[in-house]
Amino acid sequence: MSVFVDRVLITAKAGNGGNGSVSFHREKFVQNGGPDGGDGGVGGDVVLYADPQMRTLLDFRYRLKYQAGNGEDGKSERRIGRRGADMVIGVPVGTVVKDNSNDSVVADMYEPEMKKVLLRGGRGGWGNTHFATPTRQAPNFAKPGVKTPAYELRLELKTIADVGLVGYPNVGKSTILSVVTTAKPKIANYHFTTLRPNLGVVRVSGADFVMADIPGLIEGASDGAGLGFEFLRHIERTRLLLHVVDISGSEGRDPVQDFENICAELSRYGDLAQRRQLVVANKTDIDQSDDNLERLKKAAEARGFSVYPVSATARIGFDELMQAVLTELRALPPVTHYEEEEMLPQMMEGEGFEITRDGAVYVVEGPSMQRLIDSVNFDDDESMQWFHRTLRRWGIIDALREKGAKEDSTVRVGDMEFDFVE
Repeated sequence: MSVFVDRVLITAKAGNGGNGSVSFHREKFVQNGGPDGGDGGVGGDVVLYADPQMRTLLDFRYRLKYQAGNGEDGKSERRIGRRGADMVIGVPVGTVVKDNSNDSVVADMYEPEMKKVLLRGGRGGWGNTHFATPTRQAPNFAKPGVKTPAYELRLELKTIADVGLVGYPNVGKSTILSVVTTAKPKIANYHFTTLRPNLGVVRVSGADFVMADIPGLIEGASDGAGLGFEFLRHIERTRLLLHVVDISGSEGRDPVQDFENICAELSRYGDLAQRRQLVVANKTDIDQSDDNLERLKKAAEARGFSVYPVSATARIGFDELMQAVLTELRALPPVTHYEEEEMLPQMMEGEGFEITRDGAVYVVEGPSMQRLIDSVNFDDDESMQWFHRTLRRWGIIDALREKGAKEDSTVRVGDMEFDFVE
């Protein structure tokens, strides 16, 4: 039996930039050729890819480190080193990637085949060609490529489904999924038959929606009991919950108490208690279900939920239930997508920055400034946009404006100069 894995820690690193070359032109009859060292190549990026064929994070249990290729060093005759190969990491659709150092969401891979550049490769170093001046015609030095840091990332698989089936083990969730969709979940008469979320597509009145069978919760799931804690994250995105109850009490439990226990567990995990619910009273074909059904209706209605009696084995009651689900979904907002934060270089506490004037040039200085410059590929538009957003986030744009910088004023950060842009 394959293992379902939905949470892993990995280490990812973009490629280092190649070093610039120290080289001088060599040609017959030319004694003192000028510098011709080429720039180092840019390091490869780390790219995430939402692979629709993947269903679990199991592969990451066997490989925990991912590194893009380093840029090639520059060569003579002004030849630029080759760019490092990108590292493409395939993840299941619905994977949320977090920076483990601060728990921020840096990627939400919610759409099949979407791609996201997570970490950018380091800039290649300048060859000695860049350092020639009228007074220094033979520079014997070049700039090294930028070394990129490694990041510890936490990958969490959060199933993307419109409707989630929740309830105690063995109440018939898998059977219901098999009745209303073409999914073929494993079904047997013992607890925790479902060890992974099963998904299926339901078609009602020409409309499609995705339904997920979430492994059975038990009392104490939000504290880590049973399988519940491991799988509660899979209903975070669901727009509607179908709370399945064994109305016959065939497991020897009181169905109303089951209902209250699961509601209590949902209330302890995020905002799931506020998620819209329909209560599904399953196994109505078994004796003693009528009395329990009336009691369940009172308990559910007290919470504002409607109850739909069904029998999964007899395939009774599903037309009305599925129409009700479709009506609810049409009134509910779309599936939740997590707001992403950029993986910005962190300005260390107490470092700060200072802005001074060097003639007409505004100079931004501070220990974090060169690290920031080293993180930017100035030949890439997206990287430049990221650089400008970082300056704004750190408050540098506002500080420059207060110092008198205007559109097209020259600003120097580290060893780079650029025009000030509002």
